[in-house]
Amino acid sequence: MLQNYFKIAWRNLLRRKLYSGLNIVGLAVGITFALLISTYLWGEFGVNRQLRHADRQCLIQSRWKEDSRAMPITSLAPMAAALKTEYPALVANYYRFHGVGATLSKGSNHFRESIQIGDSTLLTMYGFGLLHGDPRTALNAPNAIVLTAAKAEKLFGTTDVLHQTLTVETPQAGRQEFQVTAVLKALTPNSVSHLLREPNEIFMSPGALPYFGADMNSWQNPYIVNYIELQPGVTPQDLARPLAQLIKTNAPADIQQSLTAYVTPLTDFYLESNFGLVRRLMTTLAVVAVFILLMAVLNFVNISMGVSTARLREIGVRKLLGGLRRQLTVQFLTEALVLTTLAFLLSIGLYMAFRPFFSEVVGKPIPALTELPWQYGALIPVGVLLIGGLAGAYPALHLAAYSTVASLKGKSRTAREGMIFRRALVTLQFSIAVFVFVGAIIVSRQIAHFFHSDLGFDKEAVLTVSSLPRNWSAEGVTRMQAARDQLARTSGVQAASLSFEIPNGNVGNDVSVYPEGRDSTRAVSARLMTTDEHYARTYGIELRNGRYFHEGGAGFDSTRIVVNEAAIRALGYASPEAAVGQPVRFQGGPATFRIGGVVRDFHFGPMHQAIAPLVVMPVQVRPLYRFFSFRLAPGNPRRTLAGLEQRWRTLFPDAPFEYAFMDQTLEQLYQTELQLEKAAYLATGLALLIVLLGVVGMVSLTVARRTREVGIRKVLGASVANVVLLFLREYFWVMILANLIAWPLAHLALSDWLAGYAYHTRIGWQPFVQVAALLAILTTGVVALQVIRTALMNPVNSIRSE
Repeated sequence: MLQNYFKIAWRNLLRRKLYSGLNIVGLAVGITFALLISTYLWGEFGVNRQLRHADRQCLIQSRWKEDSRAMPITSLAPMAAALKTEYPALVANYYRFHGVGATLSKGSNHFRESIQIGDSTLLTMYGFGLLHGDPRTALNAPNAIVLTAAKAEKLFGTTDVLHQTLTVETPQAGRQEFQVTAVLKALTPNSVSHLLREPNEIFMSPGALPYFGADMNSWQNPYIVNYIELQPGVTPQDLARPLAQLIKTNAPADIQQSLTAYVTPLTDFYLESNFGLVRRLMTTLAVVAVFILLMAVLNFVNISMGVSTARLREIGVRKLLGGLRRQLTVQFLTEALVLTTLAFLLSIGLYMAFRPFFSEVVGKPIPALTELPWQYGALIPVGVLLIGGLAGAYPALHLAAYSTVASLKGKSRTAREGMIFRRALVTLQFSIAVFVFVGAIIVSRQIAHFFHSDLGFDKEAVLTVSSLPRNWSAEGVTRMQAARDQLARTSGVQAASLSFEIPNGNVGNDVSVYPEGRDSTRAVSARLMTTDEHYARTYGIELRNGRYFHEGGAGFDSTRIVVNEAAIRALGYASPEAAVGQPVRFQGGPATFRIGGVVRDFHFGPMHQAIAPLVVMPVQVRPLYRFFSFRLAPGNPRRTLAGLEQRWRTLFPDAPFEYAFMDQTLEQLYQTELQLEKAAYLATGLALLIVLLGVVGMVSLTVARRTREVGIRKVLGASVANVVLLFLREYFWVMILANLIAWPLAHLALSDWLAGYAYHTRIGWQPFVQVAALLAILTTGVVALQVIRTALMNPVNSIRSE
């Protein structure tokens, strides 16, 4: 019996090749997108879950009353170690690190790398795999350095490098020798080595901290990343009181009043990182994947219902010969499962073909199906049964329910049998397509808002170099200023600046400032930048009043600072003119400074956050630097780059020349949004494809059933245009209703999404009208192309067709 079901199903599939093909292609497109999205989500959900004791690994985070006080991912330096010492029943282990960038040299090879200087517990706590070395002792020695296999290959040309040495340029002690004590296997994405924007593949022991001016024992240092491993059975909530007690006992008074520390499991941390955009991106893609798959299933149901009248006599004959309703239902379900199986097979091929493209869209490698766990493969037959059952259940039950007499006559039970239901399905498809399309346009507009709105500085033609040799001292600053001036004389360079920060969203230091003579406890929390006097000119930052330090030839004054407009508002000054010259002090410091200049508010952080108060210190007073910034003249940037690199090799023969343009840096800042934009347009294209496939199928069926009607209308004088409009009228009302359903839902969802940004685009009415017009044009074209062929037929042949 089962063999007969499959044989009949295969014959019906071949008999109706067009409709079977439309069903298979539509389902395959939906399944492929769902497979790609589910694989991506599986990978994202698995981040941090491969760490040793992953369910107990946590990050200590900080919540400050002043948002700009410090980064949420860092906390007071001794926090994790103190928890382990004083609450051993709660905390099993800890790891802390201070992130730095340094130039590593081996012979004549020089590379700028991101490094973690942290506790010796790293390798044993997280179970990172080693190719060489002992995880228990690798980070014990003060000059120990651990590399991944990839970094070992890059620096030495081989992975067998135990006990070999590397030279590291340090800001406090110059060039120092470190010995390789372990080589790691490739690290999977996790929130330890991949916490910061640039992943860390080089690790140093705590003995390197003095070389970089860091202290992990000071309760006044809120910039250290602290991890802990909980004891079995302990929850993050159990740490709330111990954390509060440690802060109360050890931290300075101003930190006690402002800081609340809390513990976040690493399995949750990654999903909530980047302002929650990771989870939002995953949720959005999951919803869109469900929508696309639902549209494909609706197509199947719609087309199956449409061809039902062609099979009524078959149903009647089978019932007359003793066929049971149950058998008919199984037959139609079998046909649905055959189509779904073919669609799944096609989708596997499409998955392999489009996997590299989708990897570029989401910015993450998408594994091949063979690389996934066996449980994932077991879901495929489950998917066939589930999707085939959903797609075939209603048509099977609907067709098997016809009476024998009505089936033999080949007529529906009513003149409008199933029409309302099919129109409802088409309307739902159009609604989903409108929703996804409008969403893609708004996401794209928000991305454009990031890159084309006024940031308060000119990002065009600004080149940054981050591989400066670092000697954070007065002598080091003097040397870098001299180098800056020489590099600025390169042909094609309009301006050059030395600074510790650039406007790349990574201004993490803070200071509490207040007008002299006022209550210091009401100090304003502000972000702190360190630059030279040429910074504003290099970045095109407008000066509202005063002078940017001693730019323009004025004498250097170590007591002069620069603030932005947000800072003068927070400090209570009526205008930039009123603020310039006013004395201010920093909380906890004895010195008095004067506001020497006020710059226009500019975005030094991401647009998720409002522009915070900003204080700029001169690099001569705060001898810290990381970047050269160069404004290039219009013309030939390659020639300018070549000239800069040539002069760099002369000035710094032991340092690499690593550069980036500011627009590229901003792209990295908004990488998640760019991924969402690409995915949204991909989903839009698939949604339109599925809708149009459905329209092709439905119009084809309608035209086939109404061929005689078309002939009669032409005999009575109807033109081709009249016939086309007759068929379009049905879809006109469908599209109107679909837009009325989708518009408010899209507006509500997109308003909620945009609320996550302090600065965002307006939704407006244009995207909705544009989408409605485009869908109308596409649908009109598809309908017209199919109807015109029938309308141009000889009316005599049309009337004879039935």
